[in-house]
Amino acid sequence: MRLSQLAGEAFTTDPDIKGLTADSRAVERGFLFAALPGVLADGAKFIPQAEERGAAAILARPGARSNLPIVVDQEPRQRLAHMAAQFFARQPEIIAGITGTNGKTSTALFAAQIWERLGRNSASLGTLGVRWKTFSAKLAHTTPEPVTLHKMLDQMTAAGVTHLAMEVSSHGLAQHRADAVKFKIAAFTNLTQDHLDYHQGFDGYLNAKLRLFSELLDEGGVAVVNYSSEYAGQFCDVATRRGVKVIGVGAAATDLKLTKVEPHAAGLNVSVAVFGTAYDLNLPLVGAFQAENALLAAGIVIASGAPAADVLGNLESLNPVPGRMQLAARIKGAAVYIDYSHTPDAVATALKGLRPHTEGRLIAIIGAGGDRDKAKRPMMGRAAAGNADIVIVTDDNPRNEDPAVIRREILAGCRKATEIGDRREAIAAGTAMLKAGDVLLIAGKGHEAGQVVGDETLAFNDLEVAREAAEALSRSKELG
Repeated sequence: MRLSQLAGEAFTTDPDIKGLTADSRAVERGFLFAALPGVLADGAKFIPQAEERGAAAILARPGARSNLPIVVDQEPRQRLAHMAAQFFARQPEIIAGITGTNGKTSTALFAAQIWERLGRNSASLGTLGVRWKTFSAKLAHTTPEPVTLHKMLDQMTAAGVTHLAMEVSSHGLAQHRADAVKFKIAAFTNLTQDHLDYHQGFDGYLNAKLRLFSELLDEGGVAVVNYSSEYAGQFCDVATRRGVKVIGVGAAATDLKLTKVEPHAAGLNVSVAVFGTAYDLNLPLVGAFQAENALLAAGIVIASGAPAADVLGNLESLNPVPGRMQLAARIKGAAVYIDYSHTPDAVATALKGLRPHTEGRLIAIIGAGGDRDKAKRPMMGRAAAGNADIVIVTDDNPRNEDPAVIRREILAGCRKATEIGDRREAIAAGTAMLKAGDVLLIAGKGHEAGQVVGDETLAFNDLEVAREAAEALSRSKELG
């Protein structure tokens, strides 16, 4: 593709562009190098390296210098997204973008499952990577950088994928990673404190999320909003001002209204009224909040044009999402669950969701990531202390911070908690406490298979470690 076609402007020298990248180390002959501004370094510093590797053109902010043709843009990240969409032109027919603090992953995988059961060739993209029936791939970010994202969309479409449920993170929205994606549906889960260090406050976080509805959603698209969130009004208002149809979901909604949720040993008995028609369902999911995720996914699929009765009929066969309220082990009357909850609201919600399934004590193991929002740490401690009978504070991806300092900041919100820094030891200790009727929640990592310490990622999987601890305990003694 010629640079003039890719950039939408004329150039005296108009090279044929063979590829795109924002990583100077990945430049190949004929590539366009996007010199993006970064937190640690300005990509313009690497233009000479890109030239040496055979770049054919540069994308950069005003003031950048190169002997190559330069596409100049004040917002090079946004321009790169549109270029990537030009270069990798194919996208699935229906793309649903899902944003919010918690529940994005479950909602995306549930929507993809429902589409598949309805005969659509569907996929999901987000924290768990890219998943469709015949392919899976890991991703570095929940919302990938635009070259990777648009290349993946093009490959999906070539493979026959027509329906995609895609998580859209606040970082991805703020950094224009999802720009030029043709969203036919935008969905909102909820909004609580997370990533405020990056967004410099809650308003910045909220405004980043709103971009999906205010700028990226197609003008003829549909917004699906969880009315249970106190911020639902802001998302509905943005959609309404654009003339976009809104489908409301949740106990406070009228379109897909959640009228009853009754937990039982193996799941949830749920009653819903969908556009006035009542349905009684038995969902194979643990945690009352999962009913909201499932119903939001149903709203997405209905927004894509599927009949409501067909959609609701498939909710009872949903498969649980890996690392989300996932049963890790049962030990003679006690249960161990793992969950990705790593925000104060998510920890509280997970524990409240497990309480009705708990006959004895509810035990929580929590931690907090390093190099992330510090303000939420004591809040996470309070969330655990207020909803669990016993709390153990441990390490969770300390990265480049002192893990002992992180634990102290969490303990400020739960002073009666037990502190066990080593995560494996903490899981073993929590498992050893279990008696018949107890439930243990291991929060924070969910599906992750590594523990980030410094700049190194050490192999660590909560599911495997929990099962090993449970097996060791079963061999050593009988539970009371």
